[in-house]
Amino acid sequence: MERSWQLAQMNIATLVADAGDPVVQPFFDALAEVNALAESRPGFVWRLKDEVADNATSIAATADPRLIVNMSVWDSAEALFDFVYRSAHTAIMARRREFFGKPPEGRAYQVLWWVPAGTEPTVSEGLAKLWHLDRFGPTPLAFTFKQRFEMPGRTPAGLDEAATAEV
Repeated sequence: MERSWQLAQMNIATLVADAGDPVVQPFFDALAEVNALAESRPGFVWRLKDEVADNATSIAATADPRLIVNMSVWDSAEALFDFVYRSAHTAIMARRREFFGKPPEGRAYQVLWWVPAGTEPTVSEGLAKLWHLDRFGPTPLAFTFKQRFEMPGRTPAGLDEAATAEV
């Protein structure tokens, strides 16, 4: 079955040192392998990358040169979840406190949202989704793994079409 919607995700992090510093170099050294792993996973569709480094670390999302972004699109939340938490990606993610500062209390650093199939979201769109999540909490427009929303037009599990038509 071809899906009409796919799941976009953005996460941001602030490096504890400038790119090239030995403190954060293990993160940069692992990027090519982690990105190749993502691209090989079932459900992977697209990831943000520049044309030089083949990753997104040099894409300036804000004025802070240490803030880096990661964006990708997946067929489903389950496919993304499996990559993030049930693959070799987990080992480098477990070391994140070595490379990144702790996000400000109560601020979103990861957001999920549905996009029409074939869409490559922009950094500005991802930052807007993070802002929305910060201000309004999880909604169908911007949500988290912990509080997911169904893709548009899909009936939540346990409800039938007649019940949702009356709402």
